[in-house]
Amino acid sequence: MKVLIADKIEEKGISILEEFAEVSVQTDITNQKLIRSIGEFDAVVVRSRTKITREAIESASRLKLIARAGVGVDNIDVEAATERGIMVVNAPESASVTVAELTLGIIITLTRKISQADKSVKEGKWEKSKFMGVELFGKTLGIIGMGRIGEQVAARLKSFQMKILAYDPYITEDTASKLGVTLVELDTLLKEADIVTIHVPLTPQTRHFIARKELELMKENAFLINCARGGIVDEHALYDALSQGKIAGAGMDVYENEPPTGNPLLDLDNVVATPHIGASTREAQQNAAIIVAEEIKKVFNGEAPSNLINLPVLDSERQTAK
Repeated sequence: MKVLIADKIEEKGISILEEFAEVSVQTDITNQKLIRSIGEFDAVVVRSRTKITREAIESASRLKLIARAGVGVDNIDVEAATERGIMVVNAPESASVTVAELTLGIIITLTRKISQADKSVKEGKWEKSKFMGVELFGKTLGIIGMGRIGEQVAARLKSFQMKILAYDPYITEDTASKLGVTLVELDTLLKEADIVTIHVPLTPQTRHFIARKELELMKENAFLINCARGGIVDEHALYDALSQGKIAGAGMDVYENEPPTGNPLLDLDNVVATPHIGASTREAQQNAAIIVAEEIKKVFNGEAPSNLINLPVLDSERQTAK
């Protein structure tokens, strides 16, 4: 079995792969070179840099598996992979804690104006009265998406004694109760929450999920956090809402175009911006590498992977085997 590692992953994952496969590490591979060489490999490992396009997949004559060492798979043409009988797996549990902790950090930085105060002091100023913040105690948090990350965010913000509302059409009232959150409709969440944080994948259905209409429902003193995927928030509408004082601030780790060169949001004082570092901890990256390596090992041994994105592939393989 030959495995291509197209993006940098932790050495522990590479070591596991080398126990049973021939591994080629090409972390600077270009899209064109990938298209030319992908036909040599049985599996390919990517993070977010490398794009596995339909053209690449159609050139992958022996590829059985695409492994995303992370959560989001919007850099992989899953539909094309499914059509070709290629499994797509990810590591959804690898970064849940890490992204939740960044979300909490951005919330506190935003509500207490920490980044602005830091910059001011480093410029030799002493502007205590300029950086009046707000407490989280007693406020209402609205979580859009109660998957692994949303659940971890809720667990952490409960310790601040916040009331937690959640919008997620895929969980039951019973599940929500066990997680200590109250399920509400999206409009209700947007109207009542002091802080809205987004934790859903980017899909055709969630693109510009938060746009002008949704932002107009939010309180003037509310904050919006997006540590999920760029494109879920309409950035033009967000800029207007922030610059016109319709909401108090926003925290962004992801953008519609990355890097966000020339993005006017970065000119606003009420925006806290980070460079898509949600999963950037040693622990998360090691976990992701180990998880995808073990997934590839399962496929190599004829077993079903645990984190399969495109289930129809597995179903069709089972039917063929019968």
